[in-house]
Amino acid sequence: MKTIIVGGVAAGTSVAAKLRRNSEEEEIVLYEKGEYISYSTCGMPYFLGHEEISRTDLTPRDPEWFRKRFAMHIQTRHEVLSIDRENKHIEVHNLTSGERWKEGYDRLVLATGSFAVHPKIEGIQKSHVHVLKHMEDAVGLDSYIRQHQVQTAVIIGSGFIGLEILENLIKRGIQCQLIEAQNHLLPALDADMSIWLEDYLKEKKISFSVQEMVSEIDDKQIRCRSGYTADADLVIVAAGVAPETRLAREAGIEIGSTGAIKVDDQMQTSVPDILAVGDCAESWSIASGQPLYRPMGSTANKTGRIAGDVLGSSPASLRFEGVLGTGILKFFDLEVGFTGLSHRYAKKAGYDCELIHVIKENQSSYLSEARQMVIKALADRKTGKLLGVQIIGQKGVDKRLDVFVTAMTFGATVKDLFKLDLCYAPPFSTTKDPVMYTGMILTNAIYHNRRIILPEDLIGREEEYTIIDVRSASDFAKSHIPTAVNIPLAELRSKIDWLKKSDKPLVTHCNKGTTGNAAQNVLLNSGFSEVYNISGGYKNYSMTRRYMG
Repeated sequence: MKTIIVGGVAAGTSVAAKLRRNSEEEEIVLYEKGEYISYSTCGMPYFLGHEEISRTDLTPRDPEWFRKRFAMHIQTRHEVLSIDRENKHIEVHNLTSGERWKEGYDRLVLATGSFAVHPKIEGIQKSHVHVLKHMEDAVGLDSYIRQHQVQTAVIIGSGFIGLEILENLIKRGIQCQLIEAQNHLLPALDADMSIWLEDYLKEKKISFSVQEMVSEIDDKQIRCRSGYTADADLVIVAAGVAPETRLAREAGIEIGSTGAIKVDDQMQTSVPDILAVGDCAESWSIASGQPLYRPMGSTANKTGRIAGDVLGSSPASLRFEGVLGTGILKFFDLEVGFTGLSHRYAKKAGYDCELIHVIKENQSSYLSEARQMVIKALADRKTGKLLGVQIIGQKGVDKRLDVFVTAMTFGATVKDLFKLDLCYAPPFSTTKDPVMYTGMILTNAIYHNRRIILPEDLIGREEEYTIIDVRSASDFAKSHIPTAVNIPLAELRSKIDWLKKSDKPLVTHCNKGTTGNAAQNVLLNSGFSEVYNISGGYKNYSMTRRYMG
């Protein structure tokens, strides 16, 4: 049997390696259009900003390594032009010699990846405009910066790649401007979490603009539709990626609703003996069961391994069971991660959601190295299942996010989070870990009438509620909600009769939420029926009001 793999970065080489591990008889041929194979796409932004990282660090394996280790035939700079699905052959173009030929296969794997999106901008083809998608892009961009003594740069797009490039260009001493077309940075986040990222950029005096569309690129400047301009010796377009599906479309292979190639749990396409893996293939969400396109290197490696197992085993032991769409980035010393459904997606999909914010330290707060994290968690009121989580903080984000991912993958409910026997010692966590706190607050909100009100739902409607600030008088004096009355928790019980004179629903809050919940308990146990606690407390309210109010 002969398997041809089209594409040789993460997914394609994973297919080849797993197939060879399962079968010594299979003839394996891999064609890669580019010069490099099996390279670290995710490491390319750091290659730009770290002198100690070399090209060879990101390209540790070349075709010869694969030939020797796995006895397979790999050709770089070879483009597959077309697929004849009826006769089971492909047309190949050697980009170095110009030679073309047709080659037969028994099984074909499409690992064609994705391509960088180029918005319609006048001047986008100029020589100082770059993308960062392939290893050739990284090498070329690094060379351009060195040769042209770049002083100013504009990055178009604030997704993972845009933010990582921004950090690493700043580290090279380049004055940067970040421009985002959407109404908040890192659009994969909900807006009420992006504000924490935006606040961090402002603290670091990093220039950025949102809701700006670049319309023109000149030799030394960009111009937006609004008339805004910024100096730019260099322009990086980081406006996202789209699945590379030309071969599949021309061969009549079914394309999914996300625009990527539709596959089943064995990575099989609609055409027998043709599989698709990695960035060109459609996934589905474990949280919603709906089609999902979230290209990640981890998913590419996973789907490649599954396809290799399917091709090399009978019966195959691996199945693709979807993804949560987990992602994480580090921007200077800030960590930002998310998994599952966003709030806006869940609302659009019709879920009846419970939504809460948790603001907690990553470890015991009396340690000087402790840092605050903000967790936004979303659960289905009907089933109690966790639907999505977003976290921002300076330490411990990855640890908590991976716990949430694991729990969600196995169908955990909010009640299950408190049951987890997570590791504890002061340098590592708090006695009730932020993950457990998240489960506790969601459980109380869904099952025990401890209702939460979001800052965005309160802002502009404060007069409709009696708002009780249970912080100390000194904290209240520094800053407070204009309509709030200050009743510190220790005095609350003595004010019950006075509060009963109000015919408005009650809203309690402290600084982050915990004492506000204690006040909520006092009021509910004193006979009040409609009492809300502000999600994330005054800290979350004031941040939301500053950016979204």
